[in-house]
Formats: sequence, structure tokens, C-alpha cells
Amino acid sequence: QVQLVESGGGLVQPGGSLRLSCAASGSIFSLNTMGWYRQALGKQRELVATITDGGTTNYADFVQGRFTISRDNVKNTMSLQMNTLKPDDTAVYRCNMHTFSTLSFPGKWVDYWGQGTQFTVSS
Repeated sequence: QVQLVESGGGLVQPGGSLRLSCAASGSIFSLNTMGWYRQALGKQRELVATITDGGTTNYADFVQGRFTISRDNVKNTMSLQMNTLKPDDTAVYRCNMHTFSTLSFPGKWVDYWGQGTQFTVSS
């Protein structure tokens, strides 16, 4: 199994910056995509950004160049640097790993999730 632990939530003023981090441990396989999802109160969960094991990134349209996702495959960590934050960014953010697991036969694509971290953008 893979365990994901997020850190970096809190209260941020509009226009401010914040970095979220996710630490992965356990049975980590090389084929994996990590990413951040968020869910605001009363809204559906949505993708924020993803990054593959090879470093290919993908961002939601609402990011508008404000966020940068990165990962360190040696430390097994993944981060989301968020700048120019808006009140609409307020949500619970969850770390995700989508990976091809060979813990059982046959191998299969599975998802692991962190517990989530709340941050609020407000003055």
C-alpha cells in the first residue's frame, strides 16, 4: 500500500502564496502519476494539476499560470506552489497517486489518496 500525507494548509490572504506538499511512503511503483485535487464546499471534486513520474505536467484551466506542480522522485515528495491566490481557491486539497500496482496479479491501475488539507483564501 501507499500512504500519502499532505502538509501546508492554512489561511492565506488574497493575492498571497502557499506551497502544499505531499510525502509518499510504502510500496511505490515507478509507473505513477501524482496530482492535486480539490473540493470546495458544495462543489464537486476537481483536478488541479498532475505530474507524471517522467515530469510531464497538466493543469486545470482555472490555474491560469498561477500554480506550479513539481516532484522529487528521490525524496518521494510532490509539491504545489500556488501564487496569486483567489478566494475561489478555498477548498480541501488532496494528494493523489495514480499508479500501476503489482501488489497482486494481474497488476492494475489504482488510486491512493491523502487525508486532505484545508486552506482558506480570505482577508
